Amino acid sequence: MSVFIIAEAGVNHNGSIELAKKLIDVASDAGVDAIKFQTFKANKLATKNASKAMYQKNTTNKNETQFDMLKKLELSADSHKELISYCKSKKITFLSSPFDHESIELLKDLDLEIFKIPSGEITNLPYLRHIGKLNKKIFLSTGMSTIEEIKNALSVLINSGTKKDKITVLHANTQYPTPMEDVNLKAMVTIGKELNVNFGYSDHTLGIETDIAAVAMGASCIEKHFTLDCNMDGPDHKASLEPNQLKAMVKAIRNIEKALGSSIKKPSKSEMQNIKIVRKSIVAKTKIKKGEVLNEQNLSIKRPGGGISPMKWDDVVGTKSVKDYNEDDPI
Repeated sequence: MSVFIIAEAGVNHNGSIELAKKLIDVASDAGVDAIKFQTFKANKLATKNASKAMYQKNTTNKNETQFDMLKKLELSADSHKELISYCKSKKITFLSSPFDHESIELLKDLDLEIFKIPSGEITNLPYLRHIGKLNKKIFLSTGMSTIEEIKNALSVLINSGTKKDKITVLHANTQYPTPMEDVNLKAMVTIGKELNVNFGYSDHTLGIETDIAAVAMGASCIEKHFTLDCNMDGPDHKASLEPNQLKAMVKAIRNIEKALGSSIKKPSKSEMQNIKIVRKSIVAKTKIKKGEVLNEQNLSIKRPGGGISPMKWDDVVGTKSVKDYNEDDPI
């Protein structure tokens, strides 16, 4: 099954529908499967005096509260409908992460097939129960969490009514950008093995190497932030891919998928023609008369293949020649 690639627009639309549509254009052109936004009401998500994360302080107005920043980035219900319609016209799946109960209901009413749970909600019991009751496909991000916390969240979702095979757990780190030494990609495989669940990777590093590595390690889903321009104002632009990088990531992932192939080791279709050319056969080292004993002095191993394999050397040495041979004749 093909890796499901999510281009995370998040709040990189800066509150503008036109900008959001341009992001959809870029994602569609890059060949991703889905584009993801964020659905929230600022007054349901953060208190009026909640401070911003350090990366948000570094990329936005330091004097602005988290609430004021979020308020400018809300998307209305009508905006959601408009973007969903636009995604359909571009043949790309619209996704969004809800951050509160009202937002969950909005996305449910909009008939979203997939719900993406952000890392910050993995310990939000009422929220998890609400989404679990919907029995939709779920992508569960796990930044900042332990394996035990992931296990607990899975239990809540499953006990609330979601079948386990509908859930994909995404290994993640919530630092924007994530330092390479903090990625810990091997933990993604641990999640899959220990919890016996579909797994993938939600990435916040700069560049695309970790995404390609994650696919090679078995990720069934990749999520990556992108933007129109890393220098735009807003909290997440700096840690996002630009359009050409997004396209390069998709191309690399699709190539890696092809390269992974099956688990059977056998000659490939393209190299079959090389067997005769590259492998060797047992040949006459010198002229050999019929009846002469074949030995290490009158035999050699040379290209091309197609004659007696050198693996049969011990079977040939010591036998008598059945005919005359000139030098380099295959035995």
